Amino acid sequence: MSQTSDMISSNMIKKRISCRTYRNAHLTERDQQKLKDFLGQNIQGPFGNRVRFELIDFAGKEHEEIKTLGTYGFIRGARTFIVGAVIKGSLAMEDYGYCMEKNILAATYWGLGTCWLGGTFDRSASAAKINKKEDEVVPAITPVGYAKDKKSIMDSTIRFFAKSNSRKAWEELFFEGDTSSPLKPNVSEKFELPFECVRLGPSASNRQPWRIIKEKDKEIFHFYLSRTPGYGKIFADVSLQDIDMGIAMCHFEIGAQELNLKGSWKTIPAPQQKVFEYVVSWVGEFTG
Repeated sequence: MSQTSDMISSNMIKKRISCRTYRNAHLTERDQQKLKDFLGQNIQGPFGNRVRFELIDFAGKEHEEIKTLGTYGFIRGARTFIVGAVIKGSLAMEDYGYCMEKNILAATYWGLGTCWLGGTFDRSASAAKINKKEDEVVPAITPVGYAKDKKSIMDSTIRFFAKSNSRKAWEELFFEGDTSSPLKPNVSEKFELPFECVRLGPSASNRQPWRIIKEKDKEIFHFYLSRTPGYGKIFADVSLQDIDMGIAMCHFEIGAQELNLKGSWKTIPAPQQKVFEYVVSWVGEFTG
């Protein structure tokens, strides 16, 4: 197994938690270089949209300048951030979510804390830091650093209200044939790990908007978005729940690759759902 496969694995999905309180310390040069190398290679999502990420390091700068990213008190002690941009376009949010989640899982592998920030940061300040172009958007960022041993009261409170430690049951998320036939772990056969990787994924306000319908007797998995009406439309050109779908795709692919299950992402005719929006399908290599 390659180093990248070791880094981006189901173990990192299970290990990752949102870290909001950091030691007031700069990243070592070695950790900075590892991150920069990874960011430089992680530049395209499964739909073909190109993304770019930069490591914004505030070494030697005043504490007040660190606040210019505008995390509104949700993040404390962090001095380094991963800030990214993607060109506005079809499925750009999904590609951004897919790629940023890979960044976060790689950082987790190196023992670094991270936290998805989609709504609680100043987009204009972040855009200025990476010289955002006219046709680009900054959908989300993450601090990256060394977690403080003792969580702050703020951290614990946010986790409580966001229900960060809870996830929906399989029967609410995964189905076979149609939504009248929910899947359970003991009947999912060899795809139990990819499903569980999706279930454990982070999402905006922990709404877990992804739904997957597996075709009967086929290795075809249709991904749908259970969109919360009016949610995620607060920011121009940014949809937080579309970003969440990219995270779900990233996690499913990690689980499948770990079990050496071959397949690819395709946009194909899929059963229409009254309340779910079709996004994409994962098609097994040996599906006829």
